[in-house]
Amino acid sequence: MAAPWRILSLPPLDESLVRGLFAGLGDQAEITFPASRDRDGLLAALPDAELVIGDFTGRLALDADAVAAAPKLAFVQQPSVGTDSLDLDALAAAGVPVANAAGFNARAVAEWAVGAAFALCRNLVWGDRQVREGKWPQMEQLSRSPREIHTQRVGIVGYGPIGEEAARLFGILGCPVSYWSRRRRPEAAATYREFDDLLATSDILVIAIPLTAETTGLLNAAKLALLPPNALLVNVGRGGIAPDADVLAALESGTLAGAALDVFEQEPPPADHPLRTHENVLVSPHTAGGSNQSQIKLVTMVQENVTAAVSGRPVANVVNGIDPQVRRR
Repeated sequence: MAAPWRILSLPPLDESLVRGLFAGLGDQAEITFPASRDRDGLLAALPDAELVIGDFTGRLALDADAVAAAPKLAFVQQPSVGTDSLDLDALAAAGVPVANAAGFNARAVAEWAVGAAFALCRNLVWGDRQVREGKWPQMEQLSRSPREIHTQRVGIVGYGPIGEEAARLFGILGCPVSYWSRRRRPEAAATYREFDDLLATSDILVIAIPLTAETTGLLNAAKLALLPPNALLVNVGRGGIAPDADVLAALESGTLAGAALDVFEQEPPPADHPLRTHENVLVSPHTAGGSNQSQIKLVTMVQENVTAAVSGRPVANVVNGIDPQVRRR
């Protein structure tokens, strides 16, 4: 009988949840966890690991040094869409396929983007803060240019599952919707525009693109300056795509009338970060995709892919170009 596969599950996934997910594998797999939730614990656990379930917060990164410390590693399942905490090149060079959970939270994130856009259009967060402080700024709130969302031109940066679903929902509301992505989508219901043209014609700009070397700093100060006056920014991608300092500067200058941020360059941002307290900013702790329904989809996808690897079947959603047939090393 073959030795059981050693599955290393990284935090913050709950140990009891992970054990429950793979109880059906029986003697085919041994589930392990780092002894400590830090870099030292990760490096100590990697030498015997064959399959790794990643850290979706990105705090325990599988960089080149971590990959070198895992000579038996045969497969990495990331329990998220983003893979920016993984060195995909190092893993590919080692022949290790990496899979993400593509699309598991597309509806949840798209709904958050639409809800955040509603909140910005009607100054809901500002009004809530004022009333909670004992004020009643009825006329002042009306003077802050509240707008009906169907009158707003929406631009989507990135047209993967999240961008596509966001475009669909905004379209249902009557918004003219355009998009830009690194690959044009002939089947898209939204209108394709070149990047600078998209910025110049977007009253609401939604960032829904992964963070890569190519997209880091994509929405810098110069690009944000192309937006129409009083534009609104909704970021459900990654903070580094629109650097925090540039977003803050655009808010302070009036280039942006408001921003809804589920992501930041550093997470969590410092307690005294000015974006936390800016009156025209809606902030969220990177939970746009965190609905009950999306979490069920996530754990199901992780369970199915890891089970496929252990059972000798090809895995799904490989993102680093390696053969999806997982082989022991």
